[in-house]
Amino acid sequence: MVATDEPLGSAAGVEILKRGGNAVDAAVAVAFALAVVEPAAGNIGGGGFMLVRLADGRTNFFDYREVAPAKAFREMYIRPDDTLDPEAPTIGYRSVAVPGTVAGLELALKTYGTMKLRDVMAPAIRLAEEGIPVSEKLARELERERPKLERFTESKRIFLNSGRMYKPGDIFRQPELAATLKRIAKKGSKEFYRGKTARMLAEDMARQGGLIARQDLANYKPKIRGVLTRLGNHFVAAAEFGRRGDDRSAEHAARGAAERMG
Repeated sequence: MVATDEPLGSAAGVEILKRGGNAVDAAVAVAFALAVVEPAAGNIGGGGFMLVRLADGRTNFFDYREVAPAKAFREMYIRPDDTLDPEAPTIGYRSVAVPGTVAGLELALKTYGTMKLRDVMAPAIRLAEEGIPVSEKLARELERERPKLERFTESKRIFLNSGRMYKPGDIFRQPELAATLKRIAKKGSKEFYRGKTARMLAEDMARQGGLIARQDLANYKPKIRGVLTRLGNHFVAAAEFGRRGDDRSAEHAARGAAERMG
């Protein structure tokens, strides 16, 4: 079974399972497919986590969250009057952290998958190249985010159809994303972090006032972290660290779940 909030994303996972892939192969395929069909959340420019538990009980937690670029500094979102700029951490080039998705998905695939990267990425490449029908949900999301997306030339061109706006039933093609995915499928994550994509990303950051440099990308490394597996009489699989810097938050959440089950 494959479950996502996007039918085309789920279909990518089912396709991989039917071709003989295992659950991790399918999960990686889904993640790349969501980068195409769910632009508001699925992406290769961000990061994430993956908790994997195999039938034999082996459990690992993959941490591929974004990290701050080397040029980031403590007061970078503080205005001259010493107040926080509420938009600065979430909008614009200086809000972007070093992405981890591509490296993390590749690591998970190499660790537990059975298929080649190019094979699990095939559904995502096809969706980006051939296009997807714009759903009512996607049309609403793009309209809602229009004031932010139209601030930047490229996001306006890609997601707002250069201001003409996509309507339900339109075909949304992403040729640049397809080309990027093809490069990754052919050369692996090293292409994203050290190759043509890294160069293009760093150059665009420099032109637009962003902070990510090529060295930031080259230095990125995903991590495999330990997992809490038992609390009292309960089995709970959870990371041994928190999502936003609180190293105990995941443990607290797991203990709370165990107490509720008790």
